[in-house]
Amino acid sequence: MLSCPANSLGPQPLNQDANSVCGGYQKGLRMSEGEVFHEKQRLELCAIHAINNVLQERVFTKDTADDICKRLAPQCVVNPHRSMLGTGNYDVNVIMAALQSRGLAAVWWDKRRSVQCLCVENVQGFILNVPSRVSLGIVSLPLRRRHWLAVRQVNGPYYNLDSKLKNPVCIGGEAELRTFLSEQLSQDVSEMLLVVQREVEEDGTWLNSDDPRM
Repeated sequence: MLSCPANSLGPQPLNQDANSVCGGYQKGLRMSEGEVFHEKQRLELCAIHAINNVLQERVFTKDTADDICKRLAPQCVVNPHRSMLGTGNYDVNVIMAALQSRGLAAVWWDKRRSVQCLCVENVQGFILNVPSRVSLGIVSLPLRRRHWLAVRQVNGPYYNLDSKLKNPVCIGGEAELRTFLSEQLSQDVSEMLLVVQREVEEDGTWLNSDDPRM
């Protein structure tokens, strides 16, 4: 893994108690409905849920995602960007196009880098693609599929906004966020997209300026 120089992050903040970072709530606590926007899982629409949860509002629907698929592959009888069953399962191209329509960009994170190299204050949110267990009703099957989930900061703390969760889960502050992202990315097939403003993508300020690969 690539690492940042020891002094690349500048002065380190005091190690705040995770409970105080979560606004008085216990770290890992599931927040009640309404305090943080959290769209829950339906069909195979996790990509749409992840985008809306990062944006903190219901902007995209299955219909708008299907329209994006048609624009991406107008000549295809079987669209390669979604499930042929019509249940969703949208790919990364749909996510990137949806974010672009909102003046945002999705930057692929190179897992060889340490998350300590992230300039998190310039990142609006994170969309991760991770392996997830498949359930049939209340029965968990011994299968894993790729699943999109969102993480972002809301009024101070960072939250896990996975649509499969019953409620948002408070991760904590910046230190806890980096630990969470590292754990998620340690899985072999996991990937991460940084949701940033277009100018941030263009000037590369989503990454610490002292990173050796800049």
